[in-house]
Amino acid sequence: MTLGARDDALARCRWPDLSPRYATALREAVRLVLDRFEPLAIVAAGSIVRGCGDASSDLDLFVIHGAPYKQRLQRWFGDVPVEIFVNPPAAVREYWAAEHQHGRPSTAHMLATGFPVLGSPLLDELRAESTAWLAKRSALTADQDTWERYSAATLLEDALDVAERDPAMASALLAEAVLAMARYHLRARNGVLPRTKELFAELERSDPEVARSARGFFEAASLDDRISAARAIADVCIGDRGFFAWESERVPVAAPVGDDRRDPG
Repeated sequence: MTLGARDDALARCRWPDLSPRYATALREAVRLVLDRFEPLAIVAAGSIVRGCGDASSDLDLFVIHGAPYKQRLQRWFGDVPVEIFVNPPAAVREYWAAEHQHGRPSTAHMLATGFPVLGSPLLDELRAESTAWLAKRSALTADQDTWERYSAATLLEDALDVAERDPAMASALLAEAVLAMARYHLRARNGVLPRTKELFAELERSDPEVARSARGFFEAASLDDRISAARAIADVCIGDRGFFAWESERVPVAAPVGDDRRDPG
């Protein structure tokens, strides 16, 4: 972008109300974007913009441009880490569909809830589509549902198997099992997965009883108490504590080229 075009774009930018540290970093990041790309729109997103950032939270900058490529940059601006996501509109729409299948609509969330630094009619359109994607429930298929439950149950079973001979490994496996059960519970209940840092907060909003049990597990002093808590969580969230019988749907597999398995005529 030429110097004149950059200055014109900067003049059209709007800025969220941030502390001086973050406001300076955001302006420097936007200048970098205007120097490197030809943005059609820029959105500032993330917990800092929402006013609930933690000490190590970063700024997210989502850039829409017309060129047929996507790129991700991570830079420091002062002492503030900034993640910059550069995409054409077609890539954004691909993200929506793919992320919806996994219950993690991060792109839709950034665009719908972020602050439009450099707006445009195109951005208005994408933000409206993002809001519509966020309203869609991402249901698990029957196979996905069973596999998520089975994966969590297997972690719990493995933890119980090694509890006597390797308590440290058992504790690690129990922790993985409890987190897997909590994620499954939220996905099955709400159709969406929260960010890892917000897992317990979302549990408290969605199911306070399970949230208390999960916190109790991580606060438990002994391995026996953690095992007891994990079993209770399993009973509520996945309905099993280990191996259970199931079978997947049949999935067609293409035969290798030249592999003719037909019966001779």
